[in-house]
Amino acid sequence: MLARVLFPLPLPEPFDYRVPEGMTVAPGDHVIAPIGPRLVRGVVWSVEPSASAANLRTLDEKLPGAPLPDVSRRFIEWAAKYAAAPPGHFLRMVVRSEEALREPPSITVYAPTGAAFGKITQARAQVLSQAANAPATAADLARAAGVSTGVVKGLIDAGALAPMRIDADSPYSVPDLTRPGRTLSQQQGQAAAELIALVETGSFGAALLDGVTGSGKTEVYLEAVAAALARDETAQALVLLPEIALTQAVMQRFEERFGAAPVEWHSAIGPKQRRRAWREVAEGRARLVLGARSALFLPFHSLKLIVIDEEHDPSYKQDDGVAYQARDLAVARAKLGGCAIVLASATPSLETLVNAQAGRYRHIALPLRHGAATMPDVELIDLKLDPPDKGRWLAPKLVQAAQDALARGEQTLLYINRRGYAPLTLCRCCGHRMQSPDTQSWLVEHKYSGRLVCHLTGFSMPKPRECPKCLAPESFVSIGPGVERIAEEVNELFPDARVEIFSSDTAPNGEAVRAIVDRMAQGEIDILIGTQIVAKGHNFPMLTCVGVIDADLGLKGGDLRAGERTFQVLSQVAGRAGRAERKGRAFIQTYLPEEPLMQALAAMDRDGFLAAEAAQREALGMPPFGRLAALIVSAPDERAANEAASAFGEAAPAADGVDVYGPAPAPLAVVRGRHRRRFLVRANRDIDISAFMTSWSARVKIPNAVRVQIDIDPYNFL
Repeated sequence: MLARVLFPLPLPEPFDYRVPEGMTVAPGDHVIAPIGPRLVRGVVWSVEPSASAANLRTLDEKLPGAPLPDVSRRFIEWAAKYAAAPPGHFLRMVVRSEEALREPPSITVYAPTGAAFGKITQARAQVLSQAANAPATAADLARAAGVSTGVVKGLIDAGALAPMRIDADSPYSVPDLTRPGRTLSQQQGQAAAELIALVETGSFGAALLDGVTGSGKTEVYLEAVAAALARDETAQALVLLPEIALTQAVMQRFEERFGAAPVEWHSAIGPKQRRRAWREVAEGRARLVLGARSALFLPFHSLKLIVIDEEHDPSYKQDDGVAYQARDLAVARAKLGGCAIVLASATPSLETLVNAQAGRYRHIALPLRHGAATMPDVELIDLKLDPPDKGRWLAPKLVQAAQDALARGEQTLLYINRRGYAPLTLCRCCGHRMQSPDTQSWLVEHKYSGRLVCHLTGFSMPKPRECPKCLAPESFVSIGPGVERIAEEVNELFPDARVEIFSSDTAPNGEAVRAIVDRMAQGEIDILIGTQIVAKGHNFPMLTCVGVIDADLGLKGGDLRAGERTFQVLSQVAGRAGRAERKGRAFIQTYLPEEPLMQALAAMDRDGFLAAEAAQREALGMPPFGRLAALIVSAPDERAANEAASAFGEAAPAADGVDVYGPAPAPLAVVRGRHRRRFLVRANRDIDISAFMTSWSARVKIPNAVRVQIDIDPYNFL
């Protein structure tokens, strides 16, 4: 028998191997096979009789892990073709835990035997009580009972506790589908009924759950999740979130609804959690999964519902390594698996909204906030007419609004999407700018840590005492504001206020995020200053005043979606205000109040803005009315990058309805010592741009030092 094996490597196709006598394999099985001198883990893609198999190298080992389902294999093939990437890249994302493919590890736990023994002390009684409730390791029993391990050892020696070997990875708790959800309003109930009807079809169908901030979208799609899991005892559901930071808050809501925590999957979980989650999903025992974009590649056997929360969020787009848009791949995964998919947002992406308007997706609207809450009033502050005081960044009107909120015992949120103290540090004597080595990126000053940081590569260094170019001492000046600088100003203006910064620097993990969110929700923070993380679905009942420090920031250096993204983020930030009974107000500081985007924000006219944006894109043949792709060439020296880019330029296929622009140096022309050149390809909607890019890249033989990345539907133009 001949087995074709796909490896999680950048290889164009599976390799052929002979199946040794005594080994039986089937498509989806995990195996170990030789590649050159190495033994590498792979997945059997097909098995067939072959007279020539005797001349092939043999498989080395079959792993006991659950086989990769047929739908996962078809999804890998589809994604690779769509992204114009080797299928091994996507297989590597699917098979993320090699430990999960081996026999599960076991541990020794102890349970009461009921045998008679000596004197029963209070400490011994506590241990026995804990062990009777849930057998556990000796260390865990001692910790739970609040005693020393010596007490547990004494009970073991006396025969009162007996050892048992169990799997180290215990099954997850099963969702309790008999628990009722929260009481829904009439509009929420109607929306939930539509989603349940979609799930009840048992086949592919997509819906846009389009609800204003605070309308209760989570409560609505939870009812769809419950319906999907109730239809079939083997059914699985997946909910994707754009940021790990959201996971803990949403986990709590899911646990409240189903009496059991969902399975987590994101980059912050450890190897043991990853092993357990992957195995339980592959075995079909993990029924409800909550995760970041990578959770889409888990080996679900019976996936019946996918929910993409905040579907507009650019975090669903991966740029590093193989580039893909998880939202679009999720729709393909749902279609391949014949399941329902719900895309939820208060500010839908133009692509999703156009699909809904064209009838390809159901359009389910939640136009009102839940309960007594109403949408906030939005006011533009023209910084040309009402500028901040010299050396400050908050306009007088915003300062007064924050003061009024403090006087009423309410909270204020100030938003600026810049981490650190200042985005630029330069020498006042010679003008030298501090730049990341081997990267055309300016270093950002972090005053609290006294360091200059590159947010692109992670490079960090202490702020120098003298200029490295002109050697002038103490000559560096900070240009522009970041969250730390705004916090400094706020502390001067409101010395008695409790002020905190909310960014990936102050909240680097889920636990830290949850701590800040909890303190804000409990009223322990008066003024919260944050980056884009503050716009991610948080609910703060006492927050009534929101201030956007620099609304024009997202429009600078623009790209295709600059206006759309700015509208989405700022309306989401403004939507944090007034989510309970108290009326909210949002103030947007801008130098461009006359711009249609700003006027749409002031009127909260999302539909009007998106209609104008769609008309402009359609006239230019840009997504979603056309197709875009990027090809990025990089090399360790400028000459090699230029030569490779020229070769690609000469090899570009001629095709009607396709325009190729470039090559040109990328805006960030050097990153980590590699020189970068970009092509941009625009194609008509009916052109298979993935096939075009695959054909183009195959025409050029590139040196080993040159790297080529293809990005279908690029979001990042740097």
